Amino acid sequence: MDPRFVTKTMHAYLDYPVALTLMAMPFLLQLGTSHPLALWLGPVAGLAALLLTILTDHKTGLIRILPYTFHLVADFTVGILFLAIPAALGFSGPDAWYYFANAAAVLTVVALHKAEPSRPMMREA
Repeated sequence: MDPRFVTKTMHAYLDYPVALTLMAMPFLLQLGTSHPLALWLGPVAGLAALLLTILTDHKTGLIRILPYTFHLVADFTVGILFLAIPAALGFSGPDAWYYFANAAAVLTVVALHKAEPSRPMMREA
């Protein structure tokens, strides 16, 4: 049995709240005590996520010009960066754990993505 269950539509509905949370939570959690970028990395990533969501060809995209596969690759890349940047920049305590938790969440959603069935090609008569 395939454990992947996150559909394109489910992912689309998660995108806006995630983007807004990335923008707000660093301020609410008062991040930035170990490194000033810990406060600003989330809001910048959230703004980029919001723009990516608006431009993605999925149910909640407003200007559907980017393929959903590009969106998934971008999410995966952000997840890897959220794992690497805290170590690379010396984030510690809540600053580091916030980004590690977000990395785990993003990478889990990408890993649980359920591929859509491919459409059969139309034959010419």
